[in-house]
This record gives sequence, structure tokens and C-alpha cells, in this order.
Amino acid sequence: MPKDMSWQFFYQNKENMLTATDWIGAIGVFLILLAYFLTVIKKVKNEDLTFVLLNFVGASLACFASILLEYWPFIILEACWSLISLYSLVNYFTRKNQL
Repeated sequence: MPKDMSWQFFYQNKENMLTATDWIGAIGVFLILLAYFLTVIKKVKNEDLTFVLLNFVGASLACFASILLEYWPFIILEACWSLISLYSLVNYFTRKNQL
């Protein structure tokens, strides 16, 4: 591996360190993938509050990072994902209150 591609690259070169925007986006994407993984291994169901919150918070963070980067394809994708997750969150609490 070339020297400039090592992990030290992120810590030694101030100009190329991970920014707050990078971290916000990475955490958002991690939460979305965690929700998917937990569903695949059947630890949560797609109707569970955990699944809905992971998707909503993750998509919202990823959307915010995309806004900061001004990257429209992902702004649109993550905004839609956030709105769909918000719809699921409202439905979750509506169903819970009806019981």
C-alpha cells in the first residue's frame, strides 16, 4: 500500500482529515446499515420502533451531510428516506395509541 494511503494519512495531513461533515454522514449511513443488518438477521422487525428510529435518524444525518456537501442526488435520496421513515414513525405512534 502506498504510504499516502495508510491510516496515518488521516492523522498526519491536516488538509485531508475527516471533517465534521464526513463524520455526520458516516454515522448516518452506519445507522441505516445497522437497521438493515438487524432486520436481515431477524433481531428487529421493520415495524419495530428501533428499526424506524435508526432509519429516520440515519437518513436525517446523511441528508444533512449531503446538504452541507451540496450533493443533490443524495440530498434527494436521503430526504425521501427521512420522510418515509417519519411517516413510519407517525404510523407507529398512531397504532400504539389506538391499542
